Amino acid sequence: MTQIAITDARGRLASIIDEARDEPVYLTRRHRRVAAVVDADQLARLLEDAEELADIRAVDAAWEETRELGETPIPWEAVKRDLGLPL
Repeated sequence: MTQIAITDARGRLASIIDEARDEPVYLTRRHRRVAAVVDADQLARLLEDAEELADIRAVDAAWEETRELGETPIPWEAVKRDLGLPL
């Protein structure tokens, strides 16, 4: 894990970007992390994974709410039939 002060980073942008291809480079101000330089492809994967995890958590929360309310889920086939969608 690489950390560099913002004041030092100003003159090393190209090398910081090269380092970030392998692992994140944290930028610090007064010895505290304030930002990170991350490989663009890695960031895209992280964002996709975060979105997928958010979807999974939403489904889990919906199932929990269904259980708490004592509701019976409506089968997907019934929903499609009611909406006139192809089965």
